[in-house]
Amino acid sequence: MAVIDWLVGTLRSYPELGIFLALAVGFWIGPKKLAGFSLGNVTATLLAAVAIGQLGLSIAGPIKSTFFLLFLFAVGYGVGPQFFRGLGKDGPKQIGFSLIVLALCLLVPYVCALVAGLDLGYAVGLYAGSQTISASIGVATDQIERLGLPAAQAKAFTDAIPIGYAVTYIFGTIGSAIVLAQVGPKLIGVDLAAACAEYERQMGGGEAGLEAGVFSGYRSVGLRAYRIDDPILTGKPVRELFPGLRIFIERVRRGDRFLEVDADTTLQLGDVVAISGPRAALVEQVEAIVPEVEDRAVLDMPVTMVDVFVRNKAVNGKTLRELAELPETRGVYLRKITRSMVEIPVLPGTEVLRGDILTLGGSTRHVEAVTRLLGHADKPVESTDLAVVAAGIVVGGIVGALTYTTNGIPISLSTSGGALLTGLLLGYLRTVHPTFGNIPGPALWLMNTLGLNVFIAIVGITAGPGFVSGLQQVGASLFLWGIVATTVPLVVAVLLGHYVFKFHPAILFGVCAGVRTTTAALGMIQEAAKSKVPALGYGMPYAIGNTLLTIFGMVIVLLLAGGNP
Repeated sequence: MAVIDWLVGTLRSYPELGIFLALAVGFWIGPKKLAGFSLGNVTATLLAAVAIGQLGLSIAGPIKSTFFLLFLFAVGYGVGPQFFRGLGKDGPKQIGFSLIVLALCLLVPYVCALVAGLDLGYAVGLYAGSQTISASIGVATDQIERLGLPAAQAKAFTDAIPIGYAVTYIFGTIGSAIVLAQVGPKLIGVDLAAACAEYERQMGGGEAGLEAGVFSGYRSVGLRAYRIDDPILTGKPVRELFPGLRIFIERVRRGDRFLEVDADTTLQLGDVVAISGPRAALVEQVEAIVPEVEDRAVLDMPVTMVDVFVRNKAVNGKTLRELAELPETRGVYLRKITRSMVEIPVLPGTEVLRGDILTLGGSTRHVEAVTRLLGHADKPVESTDLAVVAAGIVVGGIVGALTYTTNGIPISLSTSGGALLTGLLLGYLRTVHPTFGNIPGPALWLMNTLGLNVFIAIVGITAGPGFVSGLQQVGASLFLWGIVATTVPLVVAVLLGHYVFKFHPAILFGVCAGVRTTTAALGMIQEAAKSKVPALGYGMPYAIGNTLLTIFGMVIVLLLAGGNP
């Protein structure tokens, strides 16, 4: 008992330790799955912080807002390239669809709050939890504090937000995944796995005999040595030797000399050549013509694998099939495409967009050539341009602090909204000047994750004392209204996307998941589809949804403010 009293006293004296305790517990519990679902780090951290808050910790100062600004800047920076430039052939259609669905994601929780008679704090929590947009909590809190309410009333509203969020978030996550992955396909009468397999075939993938989601073996690349002893392979440019196969002669040993090869090189009898390509093609096609030999010298060539940040306007919107025909892509193999922090399928018909990160492998000279074509090598670095990060947050915060008052209600982006928009702009500028404002991927992840979860931990600790009583008052009814607020926009989105916007079913559910920024639902959709194809629809809607759903935290406060001050 004495140890517990000492621990409680220590946490009260050093409340910053309570924040890290909430993070430790939250990140330990969050990933653990029960029946295939997990709370997630944010919700688990919130609940841990609420429990710690029962000890009566007091956290003063601007630390909560500081970490939230860092988080929103990182969000904007991460999605900026797709927000401004991620326009494929379906881009304008996806934007129009996203705006309509996002309007529903705001209006349905608003109507639910009015019908249920919820006060401002619970209504904001209902919105944030049902739409699984944790970032809106900070934006809404900022706006509530600007309403000019008595301090006690403003605190009561802000303390109610995490209660509403915690009650509605669990179904917001699980329910979204169920509606999109299981209910949605039945609603429009499609077999999702079959639809994805068909789409893969249309995009040039899904070879006969392969399941949906299993792509060409060209990503399993090998490098082997062969002796040219058949005259049929001599006297012609090497680009003509193996038509229809993406295999390349990289190097030639001719006697004691080593020759670097281009597409116009011709071979002679007795040459030993290094050939790269899919292992299946090397074994089944090449070895049927020429014998493999052991020649370490000819195979001893520099190879590399690098992430390339796409920034060249000339390649924006081109398919992989079109890029493969360019001379610069000779001898280079694509391993992975990442868009808006989500891996998308590699298919011949997949479009490459500015802001994508392509993981490429091959001989060093060939990779360097295609890197010059595509954009900038996103090589691992340890340093973050903190001057740009800090200046961006300051400028965004100052712009966001500008206030316009109408009918006695102050309206502004708030410092948090300003930081988000500055992050978007700087993220986009990186596609134009990739060496400007560098933030390595791990650093961006840390800013994003730590910024949000420290903010959530402080919110939970501060609201902890009144959390249990508030939950007892509104828990059951709020949970049911959360089901409505989560389900209605998603059901309408599926029907609207299928019957009005005519999205292919293979990407429809990825588009819907992107609008709602629910990566958990995307994972379940891909599992049901046995394919990564749904991720092709995720990027652009995710960028728009992440931005507007966050800003809507301010909007829902303004919509409800007239009846609460």
